[in-house]
Amino acid sequence: MSLCATACRLTLIASMLFLVLAFTAQDAHAQTIQDRQKRCDGGNAVECYHLGTLYRIGEGVRQNKVKAVELFTKACNGGDVGGCTMLGQMYDIGEGVRKDKVKAAELYAKVCPDRYGAHGCYGLATLYQRGEGVRQDKVKAVELYTKACDGDGLTRDTMFGGACLNLGLMYEKGEGVRQSTSRAKQLYSKSCGLDINLGCANWGRLDR
Repeated sequence: MSLCATACRLTLIASMLFLVLAFTAQDAHAQTIQDRQKRCDGGNAVECYHLGTLYRIGEGVRQNKVKAVELFTKACNGGDVGGCTMLGQMYDIGEGVRKDKVKAAELYAKVCPDRYGAHGCYGLATLYQRGEGVRQDKVKAVELYTKACDGDGLTRDTMFGGACLNLGLMYEKGEGVRQSTSRAKQLYSKSCGLDINLGCANWGRLDR
């Protein structure tokens, strides 16, 4: 057998193996989706949240944002913080549902008090800062950004770097709080440590 024939045969075998593995992976993923759906239908709110996320981005399933809203609603009603937060985002930007800033504010407010409600506090803060769905109140926005940035003061997972960044901007500009460049710099540094690239850039700008 010629080298060319051997190479072509190996390429064909490799291609067939790839297809087998790909179909196996797809089948496994489909099985995972089915399992998640069963657990969600059985009242597992966390599974409803995860399944909703997959439908929102179209991973392993055909993207369906209306279905995502349905699943996030079920997760939220079941007491899942992530489900309520994601549902709030969907109403906030009008994704899979008609935009409703008032509803978004209600959902964010529902989860903000939770230890892991930083994203909810952040979302609510942005609404207060812009006066969308609630009466504009920049002092309240500062309070909520602070809560989201601080988290429980110990665990990284309870903090949200985006809130630290926005809070830093408010301190730098003196919006809703007394202007303080030094405090802004501290907050930019913290947001940088929480993987917010713009926080790193802003910290570098003030550190010159």
